Amino acid sequence: MNTAIHRLVDRCRAGEHAAAVARLASGWVILGERQVLAGYCLLLPDPVVPHLNALAPPARERFLSDMARVGDALIAATGALRINYALFGNVEPALHAHVFPRQADEPQSLRTAQPFALDWNAAPAYSEAAHGALQRRIAAELGRDGTAGP
Repeated sequence: MNTAIHRLVDRCRAGEHAAAVARLASGWVILGERQVLAGYCLLLPDPVVPHLNALAPPARERFLSDMARVGDALIAATGALRINYALFGNVEPALHAHVFPRQADEPQSLRTAQPFALDWNAAPAYSEAAHGALQRRIAAELGRDGTAGP
């Protein structure tokens, strides 16, 4: 199968994905193509598997632990109030986790909205100029224990 997740992982492995943040034990952290919430990241497993339950228990635990670690890094890098996590795989049938930092200063009308209800078309596209400094802060937070790579 060749999903968008497979293609993104291939680009990360080749060092060709500008939005790549770090390599963790379970896979790749990237900034989302659309920054619907500043710092929105995805965790992509490497190797790619169809869904969470396709991972053996140790790999599953590593992926979920890395997902929470991305949340920790986002809290530190963005000052987020909380983190929203999502695992679907309905559109792209390959495991990937969405990790959304939520801020205390979000407009009241958006505070309780789940991230996929937000206006993704109006969200800024990832760019080094707009998001590079944040990308480097997240990478630095993930690299504090010495286990994350570029």
